Amino acid sequence: MAYYQHRGDIPPKRHTQHRSPDGRLYFEELMGEEGFSSDSSLLYHREIPSALSDARPWALPDQATTPNDPLLPRHLKLHSLFQTGEGVDVVTGRRLVLGNDDVRISYAVAQDPSPLYRNAVGDECVYLESGSATIETVFGALEAVAGDYVLIPRATTHRWLPTGDEPVRAYCIEANSHITPARRYLSRFGQLLEHAPFCERDLHGPGEPLLAEGEAEVYVKHRGGGPSGLAGSVHVVPHHPFDVVGWDGCLYPYRFNVADFEPITGRVHQPPPVHQVFEGNNFVICNFVPRKVDYHPLSIPVPYYHSNVDSDEVMFYCGGDYEARKGSGIGQGSISLHPGGHSHGPQPGAYERSIGVEFFDELAVMVDTFRPLRLGEGGRASDDGKYAWSWNRT
Repeated sequence: MAYYQHRGDIPPKRHTQHRSPDGRLYFEELMGEEGFSSDSSLLYHREIPSALSDARPWALPDQATTPNDPLLPRHLKLHSLFQTGEGVDVVTGRRLVLGNDDVRISYAVAQDPSPLYRNAVGDECVYLESGSATIETVFGALEAVAGDYVLIPRATTHRWLPTGDEPVRAYCIEANSHITPARRYLSRFGQLLEHAPFCERDLHGPGEPLLAEGEAEVYVKHRGGGPSGLAGSVHVVPHHPFDVVGWDGCLYPYRFNVADFEPITGRVHQPPPVHQVFEGNNFVICNFVPRKVDYHPLSIPVPYYHSNVDSDEVMFYCGGDYEARKGSGIGQGSISLHPGGHSHGPQPGAYERSIGVEFFDELAVMVDTFRPLRLGEGGRASDDGKYAWSWNRT
């Protein structure tokens, strides 16, 4: 995160004694990135945060992937993966759709509370397609609604508590790195610049510390053996991780709503980088939001045909009516996968129909990766098997 925040009770000077009203010493924990050389926060615990009572393996959901072979564009219908959210939580109920060595994309439809969870592999960016949830974290709670991106730094202990009657539809982007706002939006000191399509006022951090007590279990996803390179463990801890009385720093979870993204438009069609929000190692996250479109008198508002020479493009359609994909069968909850090496663009007829259109009412989250994506079990199960042929004129 670009700017400093603090919550709860902290001492005036770091790395000094901090005591409770009855004189007990609090335990300071530094949570930091890149070996003490990047963003960090200091948290003050009532009890020793390293204490363990027991541990056991956690069998992760299926993380196996298969190549996109033969190389094809694909339509994945994510809503077909879950009939209801009953008996499913946002953490253990995820179904892997696509992945490579840099990023994994999963989907979950959940109504149940998740266990306490810590991803020790990388940051997570979870987009709420629908529903609402309280995300309790070691820093405090976030209240998330449909359209929110929830950014969870690596190793942040948290849990998802769906609220309301509607299940949470969660599009989960898990990195093997950190996820940050696009670098070109940031000053050399980390402030969001004037040309950025959002600013710090649009980023909402956690509330006050939760001050929980008692023994707890924490599900940990971490690096390990096996083909996926991932493993899971359950840590039983004698003192609840949410015993933090206060914290401060520049590393913490936050949420950003897609409705606060101010689209960048032009007289002719603008390239996908103008829609970027976040980036990780070897991938970017963009969103396409309702907006005025190209206003040159001879403009063609839908995208031109393009070849992904260096990347795979994953588009998750989560609202509105995506003009360029009419006639393809794509709708709410669909993913289109356009792999590197295949030229793609609007379906037949969309090019011509878009001429004269002044506004697109569409909402989509895009992930572009710079290494090929493989299909997870959820991707294989939701593939419609027809999309690759949808550009053929009949």
